[in-house]
Amino acid sequence: MKPLRILVCDDSLLVRSRLKESLKQCGDFEVFEAQDGQAAIDMYKQYQPELVFLDIVMPLRDGIEALQTIKEYDTRAKVVMVSSAGTQSHLRKAIEAGATDFIQKPWEQHQILSIIAKAVKEKEE
Repeated sequence: MKPLRILVCDDSLLVRSRLKESLKQCGDFEVFEAQDGQAAIDMYKQYQPELVFLDIVMPLRDGIEALQTIKEYDTRAKVVMVSSAGTQSHLRKAIEAGATDFIQKPWEQHQILSIIAKAVKEKEE
């Protein structure tokens, strides 16, 4: 079976590196990186990842806009919102736009493991 394709999108290089490191501890995945919402949309269309980790506050297009566009393109997209701005309004907007899950920075490794386990299980079904 091909490895899970995961798109990591955050405007912070440090956050992307940490998330990739967390993913590496969970298994062997094909990971793509985007630095803003528009790049995330473009890369989603190009690589069709099974899972997306998407920051909310970013330049060009924020995570909510990117999520909406990705869901319009592929209603089955699995998108996990990752944000330090964990306000209720952001959470509500993300869920309304179709986010699969929501984690707050800094995340715990068990949160990443749980999300990956669910994505792997769904891919196998």
